[in-house]
Amino acid sequence: MAQHDHPNVAVPPPLIYFGFLGLAWMLDRYGAQIGLPAGEDMSLGLTTEVRRGVAMVLIIGGLLLDGMAAGLFRRLGTAVEPWKPSTALATEGPYRFSRNPIYVGFAITYAGLAIAMDSPVALLMLVPCLVVIDWAVIRKEEAYLARTFGADYEAYCKRVRRWL
Repeated sequence: MAQHDHPNVAVPPPLIYFGFLGLAWMLDRYGAQIGLPAGEDMSLGLTTEVRRGVAMVLIIGGLLLDGMAAGLFRRLGTAVEPWKPSTALATEGPYRFSRNPIYVGFAITYAGLAIAMDSPVALLMLVPCLVVIDWAVIRKEEAYLARTFGADYEAYCKRVRRWL
């Protein structure tokens, strides 16, 4: 079986985050029908003003981080999408602090959306979402980058953490 020149990620990562957010919304909305607490019983307990403020800060911050990381990929002339080949190893900008700043940005944005929804369920669902991202996306990307960039990638992994 021939290796493809990409990490072979089956599902676009944003769809994974949105899928978990959608599942949380459904549990919030229809959970009472299967015996789960719903409505006011499932609130974060924040005032509307605080909730909106925190949500906006997180959403904007997550999107800015994603934009910075994706912009670096574009400047390097390599694909952001994990189903396309990587032609350069990003180690500057936000990649100095995390090997996965785009996924960190997605997680921050997700948390902001969960807070905007006033959904403890959505916040809790972020944990299994990140487990799926780690298992189904990041590990495949890391194996691909190790094959593609060899010692340079291994040295980078020793300097920079996977998440934060």
